[in-house]
Amino acid sequence: MFDALTGRLGGVFDRLRGKGRLGEKDVDSALREVRMALLEADVNVGVAKTMLERVRRRALGAEVARSLTPGQQVIKIVHEELVVTLGSVAVPLASASKPPLTFLLVGLQGSGKTTTAAKLARRLASSGKRPLLVAADLQRPAAIDQLEKLGASIGVPVHADRNTTPPKLVKAALKRAAEGGFDAVVIDTAGRLQIDKDLMQELSAVRKAADPDEVLLVLDAMTGQDAVNVASGFLEQTEITGLVFSKLDGDARGGAAISAREVTGTPIKLAGVGEGIDDLEVFHPDRMASRILGMGDVLTLIEKAEAAFDEKTAREAADKLLTASFTLEDFLEQFQQVRRMGPLGDLLGMLPGAASAFGDIEVPEAHLARVEAIIRSMTPAERHNPKMIDGSRKRRIASGSGTSPQDVNGLLRQFAETQKMMKAFAGGRSPIPGLSIPGMTRRKKR
Repeated sequence: MFDALTGRLGGVFDRLRGKGRLGEKDVDSALREVRMALLEADVNVGVAKTMLERVRRRALGAEVARSLTPGQQVIKIVHEELVVTLGSVAVPLASASKPPLTFLLVGLQGSGKTTTAAKLARRLASSGKRPLLVAADLQRPAAIDQLEKLGASIGVPVHADRNTTPPKLVKAALKRAAEGGFDAVVIDTAGRLQIDKDLMQELSAVRKAADPDEVLLVLDAMTGQDAVNVASGFLEQTEITGLVFSKLDGDARGGAAISAREVTGTPIKLAGVGEGIDDLEVFHPDRMASRILGMGDVLTLIEKAEAAFDEKTAREAADKLLTASFTLEDFLEQFQQVRRMGPLGDLLGMLPGAASAFGDIEVPEAHLARVEAIIRSMTPAERHNPKMIDGSRKRRIASGSGTSPQDVNGLLRQFAETQKMMKAFAGGRSPIPGLSIPGMTRRKKR
């Protein structure tokens, strides 16, 4: 979502780094470009102005004037002030003194509430809780069907009743939770406009019945500035304890996510970063600021790796790599674990400096799927000994994977290069650098 903003800011910062000394004109010129980049990314005008005023005061002060690397110091200040704008620190979800821990999800229709409810339930279940989903959106019958389907996919029961009112449904769900040993309840409510008085009165009644520990407003990050207006409107009608941004992986400009915390004064607690049921992350202002400024996000990358990789399998794979006995069978297993971490382009973006080093590189998901299909079309013997794959075998593998013999050749060639590199490591020699990722291409200039 922040690719365009990251690219624009990267250009400004590159010019700053190239200057030995920074005068007032240099700072003002750079901040003008930063301001334009923020406004083009749909950041609220007042938020951009306030943040850059703080940056300017500090950039013209002693901490930059006395620095041996003034350009780097200004970038550090921009990063720190962006963190403040995003909320300074991650705000954890509430805890309950007495179970069940109750979450009430509210927002506009189409904002992603139902999917977010299922993702939150999945997250709670992964942390050891026993959640119950509540289908309190009786305005849209399809929402109940959707939640029941999502609940079944993650093994979380859904409390539903189409012949009652939302407040009565919530009370019955809480009673079921208490009697059934559920220690967390996630309530999906009907989408409503903040100007719809009848629906807002219904929401007030649902809130009274639920007495929730958290009231989370789900905002669609793709709606830009309107997301901030929606948040402000809901805050006028009801108390909100936290914001959740859905579709933060989309291709919109993303300024609403930067603006929301400062405009509403309400912390962003969670962010939907993909379509998968596990793609819901705790919102860390410092990590998000680093991503926006092209500084990477190594901590999130490590957390994703820890969740995706089996420690024993990873250790065995590392031993095989160091002894140059890594096979295509091992490669397939590691490949699948990496893909579970998310799109490769997103993972590259979490590496420090990746915005400039890999900013114009794209790895199509369709090509990665072809790589997996090719290996799966091989026999176990072929995966362990690729040298036995002759022309007829290549044609069979290509036919089975829906690819061409040239695709099979390309994969085998790149795997052979990787094995050479591993043998160089094992022998204490310097490996050949610059090996490419299968399917990696340069993006066309926009």
